[in-house]
Amino acid sequence: MAQKVLITGGLGFIGLALARTLVRRGMTVRLLDNLSPQIHGVDPQLELGALLEKHHVEVMRGDVCERRDWVLALRDVSSVVHLAAETGTGQSMYRIGDYTSTNVMGTALLLDVLTNDLHGVKKLVLASSRSVYGEGAYHCAGCGPVYPPMRSLGGLQASQWEPRCPVCGGTIQPVATPETARTSPASVYAATKLAQEDLVRIVANALGIPFLIFRLQNVYGEGQSLNNPYTGILSIFSNRIRQGKEIVLFEDGQESRDFVHVSDVVEAMTLGLTSDGGDGLTLNVGSGAQVSVEMIAQSLKQQFRDSSAPVLVSGQYRLGDIRHNYADLSAIRQFLAFSPKVPLEEGMARFVRWVKTQPIIQNGTEDGLDRANRELIERGLMKA
Repeated sequence: MAQKVLITGGLGFIGLALARTLVRRGMTVRLLDNLSPQIHGVDPQLELGALLEKHHVEVMRGDVCERRDWVLALRDVSSVVHLAAETGTGQSMYRIGDYTSTNVMGTALLLDVLTNDLHGVKKLVLASSRSVYGEGAYHCAGCGPVYPPMRSLGGLQASQWEPRCPVCGGTIQPVATPETARTSPASVYAATKLAQEDLVRIVANALGIPFLIFRLQNVYGEGQSLNNPYTGILSIFSNRIRQGKEIVLFEDGQESRDFVHVSDVVEAMTLGLTSDGGDGLTLNVGSGAQVSVEMIAQSLKQQFRDSSAPVLVSGQYRLGDIRHNYADLSAIRQFLAFSPKVPLEEGMARFVRWVKTQPIIQNGTEDGLDRANRELIERGLMKA
């Protein structure tokens, strides 16, 4: 009998991409999703394509915050990939109850069912986030490896964007962050992801269920939500370019991230599901390279062949944002023989080709980014 995998958040872009790959490998998948309007829109138009024509694909609309939905979803499955989560640094700072309920309590309910009900789950994979590191790893010429704390409101107000050495106060340089780095969440979202990790680690170990935790960097790719202003700057910038609106960069535009294509994330998760090399481990998944936000904006403009949308450095900031972070991939190379295969330029080209097939938000309508920024400013979480 083919292995059956439950994918929570299964109708999101990572979930669907993973489902397609697992189906091609002969597995049966069950996709649990609540079809959140923020992610899928008010009237979801899902790009399921030929996937649902397969007899070994099930779709279940349900909520990870409901125990009865977990009980139904876990029936006759052998593995669980837990992707479902509220995402977004800024929004988490004022929707604290929602983020904690979905991310922490949703995971607690999963583990409660695994502990107290009969089931056949033999592998649990959790999608965590690089945000648990906060600023991550840096190097000081005088002090060596250091981990700066969350940037202060006073420093941001003074446009002091770069973290300083927490020991000597000197200049520091970001370096690849390994899994052994200190965790230091700078947002409610990050705190909930770290709580997920601890819950899974403690309970899965107690139950003897093999588990694997992936700390994902900034995932992008075809199928990414263009409705949700909290799921990635490539979507945000692409919408602005297509509308002919300016691309507004926070801080000085030189904050950097590690961008990894969804197909590479799927490859890592598939390796984790189909081998035991990573069991019990927490592993980074990324490209292993840092790219500035300004470079992403300019590259997207080139990909769209559009020069009308200006790129503006605003000096605005959001509480909870980090300055730099990129992944050390040594561990995942060692234990899962994983290396990212999609260079950023190729991945962006694929993403842009897909975006061009999607409807454009009409000018004159407040888009998701405008609304998100207004909500943050009203709560004092973002500079006006």
